[in-house]
Amino acid sequence: MDSAKHEIAATAARLVVEEGLEYGPAKRRAAKQLGLGPRAALPDNDLIEDEVRDYLAIFCADTQPAELAALRQLAATWMQRLEVFRPHLCGAVWHGTATRLSDVYLQLFCDDPKSAEIALIDQAVSYEARSVTGFNGETVDALSFSSRCPELGETIGVHLMIHDHDHLRGALRPDARGRSPRGDIADLHALIAAGAAATPETGHGRP
Repeated sequence: MDSAKHEIAATAARLVVEEGLEYGPAKRRAAKQLGLGPRAALPDNDLIEDEVRDYLAIFCADTQPAELAALRQLAATWMQRLEVFRPHLCGAVWHGTATRLSDVYLQLFCDDPKSAEIALIDQAVSYEARSVTGFNGETVDALSFSSRCPELGETIGVHLMIHDHDHLRGALRPDARGRSPRGDIADLHALIAAGAAATPETGHGRP
């Protein structure tokens, strides 16, 4: 393995966990901190995720499981509120590497792309609309807002990526590691139950 890539990945993982950075910005800042040039080869996201899991296991084993559980409960709340749009959880909260600094990412699959926006208006949710790159590489609408997480006592960012309903089948294909890259509300409840059952006394355990 390229030692420079591994060093970037380890530094980026610390930035992800300690500062809540996304993988892309974390990799670029890590390379800069290490004194590498702008053309330095960066590690892929799978390597970053491996390093994040190692960092969490070493430095955050006493706090991260409870924080992850709280974020998954918050995600479940919003998935229930937006159930008509077939919400699927993705990102760190889905994969189990989230901390209290992580945001919640939900992908909605809508017949009408404006319907989710109308639903937020009807629920008196103040949001910001923007465009992001979807999982197929296309540009999709995103709606971002803040939501109180009672268990953490903090406000968490929630981001809704709006996809066409026809993209749902393709969204369920396994990723390069054979994992499901996202899950619906039933899948999330199964993760929550598994996490609670793993170590009921401490809440510790690797999701």
